[in-house]
Amino acid sequence: MGQRIALFGGSFNPPHRGHRHVALEGLARLGVSQVWWMVTPGNPLKSNSDLAPLDRRIALTETFADHPRMVVTAFEAAIGTRYTADAIRFLKRRCPTVKFVWLMGADNLATIHRWQKWRDIMRQVPVAVVDRPGSSLAAMNSPAARAYASVRRPEEQAAAIADATAPAWVFLHAPLDPTSSTLLRRREAR
Repeated sequence: MGQRIALFGGSFNPPHRGHRHVALEGLARLGVSQVWWMVTPGNPLKSNSDLAPLDRRIALTETFADHPRMVVTAFEAAIGTRYTADAIRFLKRRCPTVKFVWLMGADNLATIHRWQKWRDIMRQVPVAVVDRPGSSLAAMNSPAARAYASVRRPEEQAAAIADATAPAWVFLHAPLDPTSSTLLRRREAR
C-alpha cells in the first residue's frame, strides 16, 4: 500500500554500468522504495537482429541490478506487449495503490515522441529523466520536453515526483557515465 516504485525499462542488450548508474540515481533521488528493471522482449523501434535471447538479457541484467532494492522483471513478455504505455497501464490496474514513476536516461527523452502512445506514458505516471552523455541538449529540446515544459518540476523536488499527478517530470543532473549498449555490441562483434 502506497509504495513508490521506479520503472526502468529497456532492452538491456547488454546491460551495463550506465544503466546501473541511472537506476542508482533513481533510488537515491526519487524517494522510491524500489527500482524495477523491465527487460523488454524487444524494442519495436529497433532491429532485433542482434537482440540477445530474453533469458540471457535477464541473467545479465540481474548482475547489474544486484541491490536489495532492485528487482529484474520481464513481465511484458508474459502479458504479450512490447509497448511501455501498455505495460504501465497493466501495472496501474494490477497495483492500484502503488505510485509508479517512469525512470529513463536523457537519450530516451530525446526520442520518446517516436514511442507508441508516448503521450499516454506521460499522462499515466510521473517521469524522471537522468542525464546521459551527449543527450542533454537533444533531450531538453525534444518534442516531449517542449510539449510538457509547463509540468516540469525543479530538480530539488525530485524526491516528491512519485506523489505528483501526471503529467509531471523532472530532469536529474548527475555524473555522466559514457557506457553504451551499442558500443559494447560493436566492440564484442570486433
